[in-house]
Amino acid sequence: MCLIVAPQPVSAEPHAVAVLQTLDKVTARVNTIDVRVGTTVRFGSLLIRVDHCDKRPPEETPESAAFLEIAEQRPGEAPVLTFAGWMFASSPALNALEHPVYDVWVLDCKERIKEDN
Repeated sequence: MCLIVAPQPVSAEPHAVAVLQTLDKVTARVNTIDVRVGTTVRFGSLLIRVDHCDKRPPEETPESAAFLEIAEQRPGEAPVLTFAGWMFASSPALNALEHPVYDVWVLDCKERIKEDN
């Protein structure tokens, strides 16, 4: 009996930092922020946690994806989870945060924040 094993596709590799772009719809300000995996940052009333960030190797079709948990915390209230899931850089509308004031989407994954050197 001959067993043929197909090669496994090269999968995305986890990275230490997610590059996110944010939009405040009230002020029309767009910012790019670097968030370390496993940490939470505040953007307006949102708490954004990056749990995982993957990027395909350079020899494959470019794609970055991050698993985000986004909660809204109003003053004097407990945070309320508004989004949890994967966001893809190539298709930001595929699984987007739906919020009346803020937009958040993934741009890239990388190994370190610029200040890390």
